[in-house]
Amino acid sequence: MTGGEPQGVLTPITEAAIFLTLTVNPGGEAATRDLLADVNGLRRSVGFRIPEADLTCVAGVGAAVWGRLFGVPRPAGLHPFRPLDGAAHHAPATPGDLWFHVRAHRLDLCFELAQLLVDRLDGHARVVDEVHGFRSFDQRDLLGFVDGTENPEGREAPAAVLVGEEDAAYAGGSYVIVQKYLHDLRGWNALSVEEQELAMGRTKLNDVELPDDRKPPDSHVALNTIVDADGEERQIMRFNMPFGSIGAGEFGTYFVGYAADPAVTEEMLRNMFLGKPPATHDRILDFSTAVTGALFFIPTVEFLDDPPAPAATTRDGSLSIGSLKR
Repeated sequence: MTGGEPQGVLTPITEAAIFLTLTVNPGGEAATRDLLADVNGLRRSVGFRIPEADLTCVAGVGAAVWGRLFGVPRPAGLHPFRPLDGAAHHAPATPGDLWFHVRAHRLDLCFELAQLLVDRLDGHARVVDEVHGFRSFDQRDLLGFVDGTENPEGREAPAAVLVGEEDAAYAGGSYVIVQKYLHDLRGWNALSVEEQELAMGRTKLNDVELPDDRKPPDSHVALNTIVDADGEERQIMRFNMPFGSIGAGEFGTYFVGYAADPAVTEEMLRNMFLGKPPATHDRILDFSTAVTGALFFIPTVEFLDDPPAPAATTRDGSLSIGSLKR
C-alpha cells in the first residue's frame, strides 16, 4: 500500500451521527473483511436517495483484531488504548475491534446505514457501545460551550489528520481516539458562568479564548494546547457530539479525535487526567466522567475496498505461503 483516498474524516460536522463500537467474534474475521469491503457501497445505496443529506461513514479497526483480519503489519501508531489513572480521575480502556462513525444531516439515514452494518455482522461481531449524537444549537456541548472551535482548517486540516510519508505504507489513513463522557449537569450548572469559563478557558457566550493571564493552568483549553519543540501548536480534528437519555438521566459528550499521530491526542489526555504542573488535572473532569476509551486506525478507501486477508493456516497450525492481495 502506498497511500490512497482518505475516508471522510475531513467532511463537515453534521446535525446527526451514530457511533458504533463492536468486537469481532472468533471465526468472524472473513465476514468482517467482507463487510469492510462493502461499507462504501452500502453508504452509497442509502445516501443516493437523499444526496443533500451528505451521508458519510468512517470505519476504524483496533489493534487487537488487526492481525486476525489482515495479512500485513499494523500501522506504526496503532496500539491498544492506554488507560490513565490520575490522582482524582480515571480514563478507562474498553473493548473495541471495529468502530463506525456514521453521520449525516438527517438521523434516519444514519440509522438505516448503521442497521445495515450491524445486520451484516450478525453472528460475526457484537455491538458493545452505541451512541446517537445530535447537534446542539450552535455547535455547543451540553455544558453550554461551543465545541471544536480549534479544529484545523484549510491546508492545516489534512496535515493534522492524515498519515503522510512517515508511514508511507498507510499514507492517507488516520487515527481516532474515542471516549464517552457522562456529565454531572446539576453540579456544573451550580457554578457561576465565570467559574465555568475559568474551567473551560473560554467565554461561554461568544466563545473567545481567555487571555493567558486569566486562563487557569487547570483549564481545559490550557491542558489541551500541545506545542512541539519548534513552538508550533499540534492539532487534531474533533467531531464531538452531545448525546443523552432524559429518562435514564444519562447524558454527556462523545469525544472523537482524529489525528495523523495518536500521540498528540494521548498527550492531551495525559495532561487532562494526570495533570501538568501546576495543574493536577483538567477542571472539567470534576463534572465529566470518562466511561469508555478506544483507539482505532482509519484505513484508506482503497484498503477497505480490497482488504488483505491473512495467510491461511495448515492443519498443523503453521502459516502457509501464499499471495496477499493489496
